[in-house]
Amino acid sequence: MPRNFHSGMSRGSTRRVRRTDRLDELFREEISKLLQKGLKDPRVGFATITRVEITTDLSYAKVYVSVLGSEKDKTGTMIGLKNSAGFIRKYLGTQIKIRKIPELTFVLDESLDHAMHIEEILSDLKGKGEL
Repeated sequence: MPRNFHSGMSRGSTRRVRRTDRLDELFREEISKLLQKGLKDPRVGFATITRVEITTDLSYAKVYVSVLGSEKDKTGTMIGLKNSAGFIRKYLGTQIKIRKIPELTFVLDESLDHAMHIEEILSDLKGKGEL
């Protein structure tokens, strides 16, 4: 996959980056709506789309997903989303009027799990009087 994702890069014009920023948010909202309605794949559990990063040429999109549940739930959800990528892409084509819908790649976003782990550590330290 090309590494020309716009996040943190000043490649291209400011206007183009602003367009991809708007598209990132629009894709996040539309995919979230679809997940709320429910995909027919039973493996897709309670998932939240945390962010989307679209390449500047609109060829690829990384969709970051946070999944609530066990490791088995997370794995199942990610497999279900990857298998549903074509359907989701087709759905986006009906909802978003752009010339080309990017190829979707789903990435497990574990930042919320990491934040909860840090919170637990801080709570333990506070309880022990070490903080």
